[in-house]
Amino acid sequence: MPRLKTKRAAAKRFKKTGDGKFMYNRSGSSHLLTHKTRKRKRYLKRKGVISEARVKSIRRMVPFI
Repeated sequence: MPRLKTKRAAAKRFKKTGDGKFMYNRSGSSHLLTHKTRKRKRYLKRKGVISEARVKSIRRMVPFI
């Protein structure tokens, strides 16, 4: 069997919660913020949860998290 290696790009983007869900930072919050509403910017601060459909592929990319 070949050695399992972590995809470093994925490891930097996803974190695992205590109950096994994967969280990520939402895109669109780094620049061009003046025309975005306060509500939208508050929403962008919150972490997103990965849907169940994508969890399997992320587990494969990040086996040791």
